[in-house]
Amino acid sequence: MRDLEAKGKVMRKFCCWLIGMILGAGAAAGGAQQPSHHWAIVLHGGAGVIERATMDPKTEAAYRASLAQATEAGAKVLDQGGSSLDAIEAAIHILEDDPLFNAGRGAVFTAEGKNELDAAIMDGLNLKAGAVAGVTRTRHPISLARAVMEKSPHVMLMGPGTDAFAAQSGLEQVDPSFFFTERRWQSLVRQLKKEGRPIPERPAGAPAPPVAPLAEIEAPNAHKFGTVGVVALDRKGNIAAGTSTGGTQGKRWGRVGDSPIIGAGTYASNQSCAVSATGAGEYFIRLTVAREVCALVQYKGITLQQAADQVIHKELEGLHGDGGLIAITPDGQLAWSFNTPGMYRARQAEGGRLQIGIYNDEP
Repeated sequence: MRDLEAKGKVMRKFCCWLIGMILGAGAAAGGAQQPSHHWAIVLHGGAGVIERATMDPKTEAAYRASLAQATEAGAKVLDQGGSSLDAIEAAIHILEDDPLFNAGRGAVFTAEGKNELDAAIMDGLNLKAGAVAGVTRTRHPISLARAVMEKSPHVMLMGPGTDAFAAQSGLEQVDPSFFFTERRWQSLVRQLKKEGRPIPERPAGAPAPPVAPLAEIEAPNAHKFGTVGVVALDRKGNIAAGTSTGGTQGKRWGRVGDSPIIGAGTYASNQSCAVSATGAGEYFIRLTVAREVCALVQYKGITLQQAADQVIHKELEGLHGDGGLIAITPDGQLAWSFNTPGMYRARQAEGGRLQIGIYNDEP
């Protein structure tokens, strides 16, 4: 009897040991399925007629410095274990506050002399998205787009209600004159004079006009279709995309471009890629450019760069559309492609160097 009891104790100990080994192996296997990824980030500041001949060295240096600052801000978030969404928001905040870019404080003017801002953001993990159009009082439209995604049941808001939702969500509100820049105003005036259209009154709250017109620091249509955008991959393997813009200079009738339209100017899915586009929005909308790139990656199995080039250099050019895009995949592929003389752009992967480009003869 005692022998049976002793054998029973041994068997119970063995079973407990075996169960522990099985559970430990399962936990280890589960951990192996979720490795830490290397982060990466890609950024653009708009595509257009951007050429060395029309840009002085000081202005070029300023653009490169701003691109570096924005990329580094996003990279810092990712390096500290932050999400791709947080990195995108941090990087775009810098670009929205920089008058050099057609977004936020550097936005172009409509034909009525107003700044109307659009933005979108999308989470590749769950396909959640938020977008806004016609923003006039919210300092950071990209944060408003994220609030729509996370704090409302909707995907897109437009018009005056959008700023009201922003205020309700605790986002910083500013007077519309905050977005005024003399450079953009004079560019609008020159365009309207050339086209024979009426020139609106100088916006209320704008500073007094300079004694002499400002000298152009780049081609007049360098930011005709400008935007800023960021795509990012975080250490959890999640990708996201964000885009912010001031729209098209001299636009009328409440025109909205591709930037806030999910699938056209902005898209992200962990099953394929994340894309932010910039260019002639009407063409990007017709082609659903951002989703088209991701579909090629997901269903045709081609590389991200091949997909980006096919859409930009074949499909978009086939419609005589101008512009470019940046993109990223969960496995760390980075790409940009554009069919214009230049595109402000930057990218960095964990452990790699920061790469910045402006002209189309740069890698």
